[in-house]
Amino acid sequence: MSMPPGYELILHGATIVNHNGRHRTDIAISNGRIAALGDLALADAAEKLDCTGLHILPGVIDTQVHFREPGLTHKEDLATGSLSAVMGGVTGVFEMPNTSPATTNATAFADKISRATGRMHCDFAFYVGGTHENANQLASLEKLPGCAGVKVFMGSSTGSLLVADDDGVQTILAGLNRRAAFHSEDEYRLRDRVGFQRVGDPASHPEWRDVETALLCTKRLVGLAEKLGRLIHVLHISTAEEMVFLGAHKQVASVEVTPHHLSLELADYERLGTKIQMNPPVRDKTHQTALWAAIADGTVDVIGSDHAPHTIEEKQSPYPQSPSGMPGTQTLVPIMLDHVANENLSLERFVDLTSHGPQRLFGIAGKGRIARGYDGDFTIVDLGRTETITDNWMASKAGWTPYHGRKVTGWPVGTIVRGNKVMWQGELVDAGRGAPIRFDQALPARI
Repeated sequence: MSMPPGYELILHGATIVNHNGRHRTDIAISNGRIAALGDLALADAAEKLDCTGLHILPGVIDTQVHFREPGLTHKEDLATGSLSAVMGGVTGVFEMPNTSPATTNATAFADKISRATGRMHCDFAFYVGGTHENANQLASLEKLPGCAGVKVFMGSSTGSLLVADDDGVQTILAGLNRRAAFHSEDEYRLRDRVGFQRVGDPASHPEWRDVETALLCTKRLVGLAEKLGRLIHVLHISTAEEMVFLGAHKQVASVEVTPHHLSLELADYERLGTKIQMNPPVRDKTHQTALWAAIADGTVDVIGSDHAPHTIEEKQSPYPQSPSGMPGTQTLVPIMLDHVANENLSLERFVDLTSHGPQRLFGIAGKGRIARGYDGDFTIVDLGRTETITDNWMASKAGWTPYHGRKVTGWPVGTIVRGNKVMWQGELVDAGRGAPIRFDQALPARI
């Protein structure tokens, strides 16, 4: 069997997971893209990587991270955040706009692209923050190369971006063509219920930011989207009630869940305290059970980590002075693979939630599948490997994880981005080659 020469990399011996299911096949990369699939034992390549006994997944895309640059770089920056991503098997990220200054105009967006290109270890896209002031500019901003879309905070969280009112949200949505992402908590109810915070008791966080706070806002948001005929993406859903509602409105609304809402619950506040303080909050077991049911019935479209690091000193402030947020991108793959091992979801469903799903929802060009012509992005995992997650393993500047000491089965052993072996067996092999993710609706005139 003669094969064309000149492959840069051949991955051989693994089981791949793609649109055809699971099967043994070799993968050849040329010019950063998948050039051939099949039996490539006789083919020549600059490098051949033995992946016997491993599974190769389409590169995991984490569609919600906060890397804190510019402005809050004592917590994280684009280099350390992306290092954390690739050490955990993540090949691409969508980064959020609540930096300082916020990413709300073309200048701030271009600054982020410049900071990231060739410095981040994974590929990237940046959200533009939607505000009252920039609503009339968003139609052009959302089409900038490397833009993941528009992100709107309807409830206050880290940073200064907030659009709490229906008129403001409607004005933003009316001008958009792409799917917009929303933090859906009702700001007015949050203000009314601030007295439910109990000093020193982070377990009161889900009492303050209660179910109705989330459900009320999500109902408002979906109503506006349906009225205007616009697509929305509702981030980090945490309640059973929202899942029931969103399941009936999928024509406009896509749905994200997070590993922490699937893996942590109310009882964990006693042990972990403010480390699991998040917006929206970690809730009781009944909500977690409903989130898993929504994964099973297809209501959930994607998993994002909501990686939102703070220093351990900041997190140790007494509640409610303690900030909400935790590191998460590095632990997304091992935590979810452990759920695969425990039969909470199939490996194919995990791929759908972290590769196919993002590609489908956001119109990512050339990523999210193992198929000829697509980028050579792969998350290589050992499904049988058991490891213990520790603070020392974390590459984030934060240096801690709520999963410290948690034993998991299933581990990322390789991260390949556009054919570049970036991480292999826990070591950073090829640093700083990150490039903007391409989108169908924001492709440059000449590719």
